[in-house]
Amino acid sequence: MQKIIKGDKVKILSGKDKGRESVVEVFFAKEGKVLVTGINVQKRHVKGSQGQKGGIYDLPKPLGVGKVAVICPNCKKATRVSFTKVGDKYVRKCQKCQRELDLKKAKK
Repeated sequence: MQKIIKGDKVKILSGKDKGRESVVEVFFAKEGKVLVTGINVQKRHVKGSQGQKGGIYDLPKPLGVGKVAVICPNCKKATRVSFTKVGDKYVRKCQKCQRELDLKKAKK
């Protein structure tokens, strides 16, 4: 199980976007990185060719998992994640308020 999953609201802990909050678009498990909406956006200068128009494009780059913290939907604080076993499945849990992070997914 992963500590950060797609759709989690996260807070950026370091870098040029430190302190900003956004939602995870994609989680790259093998690389240990996340792509966060509107965070770590870099400019890419593209030369025009036959099928593509030239210009300056915004290109989002992935961040390392260690640079983001999950925001608990219950206590609204950036927190670490732990796991507890409920029945036969593991559930993610907030370290600050001790509530489950994915209540909808645990009840299914």
